[in-house]
Amino acid sequence: MAVAQTKQSAHTAQGLLPSADLAANQTSPSEFSKEQELQALRQMLLIRRFEEKAGQMYGMGLIGGFCHLYIGQEAVVVGMKLAMRDSDQMITGYRDHGHMLACGMDPKGVMAELTGRRGGYSRGKGGSMHMFSLEKKFYGGHGIVGAQVPLGTGLAFANKYRGTNDVCLTYFGDGAANQGQVYESFNMAELWKLPVVYVIENNRYAMGTSVERSSAQPDFSKRGSSFNIPGSQVDGMDVRAVKAAADQAVAWCRTGKGPIILEMMTYRYRGHSMSDPAKYRSKEEVDKVRTEHDPIEQVRRRLLDKKWASEDDLKKIDAAVRTLVNEASEFATHDAEPDPAELYTDVYH
Repeated sequence: MAVAQTKQSAHTAQGLLPSADLAANQTSPSEFSKEQELQALRQMLLIRRFEEKAGQMYGMGLIGGFCHLYIGQEAVVVGMKLAMRDSDQMITGYRDHGHMLACGMDPKGVMAELTGRRGGYSRGKGGSMHMFSLEKKFYGGHGIVGAQVPLGTGLAFANKYRGTNDVCLTYFGDGAANQGQVYESFNMAELWKLPVVYVIENNRYAMGTSVERSSAQPDFSKRGSSFNIPGSQVDGMDVRAVKAAADQAVAWCRTGKGPIILEMMTYRYRGHSMSDPAKYRSKEEVDKVRTEHDPIEQVRRRLLDKKWASEDDLKKIDAAVRTLVNEASEFATHDAEPDPAELYTDVYH
């Protein structure tokens, strides 16, 4: 088994991250080269700054509907993407902006979709939760909780049927992990040995309910046990740990061994959505994670400690990312709105 199933819960006394005992059972984090560290930093910074800007624009009334930010969870999608090849697919739920950016989708197109403009990936008709890019093999954010899991399983079936040796990364959260369609998908995926990595992003709160209160088995890596699907818990705040686990999981799928589960122990800094004041947790809890486990700060510290970059170098990288995000924001606020005739396109009847 490429990724060993862990024997205990990953929650520490504070319930934040994998424990020392668990870490001992995990694959050692990948040692990154200077180029890999810088690539990870740029990608995570792009997601962080983009989401911060999206939050500002939502507050200004420029973004309507739902908006779920990925701030704090950046290492998960960036680390997983580092293990993918271009022909592999990705599908996720509604907290999806980070996944799109990690796939290489244009920040202007993503931001324009958030503001409902013509230049958006769904021509301004889908909003935050419904974007798609066949070119980048991104098969959508999905607003229905858990809906992407059978769809991702279907993408994996297509890979096996066509003999492509591609893998589908299917992301969902700790809340969606309790949906019945997830387990129907697990059963079929293992029966047919489908090449799918189920990435459970456990950010500890399903909307506003902690996993300890909503899940009888809070160790989500064990959720595939009755289907003989192996799983492991991963420090989702360390991009190197994610990359190491992803390498093993993708290799497991490519060699015809079937599905695998990676539970990413991560944390979101903002509320479930922009309308959520997040009063179900303390400010001290959030500050503790930000101070001790922030995924971006971990990379910054390593770059500085190894003298691979100076503070000025890192400021320049951040400035370049902010410029990119500001350009996306400008485009998204000045692009034209969809023509009313668009109401009648892409409608199946």
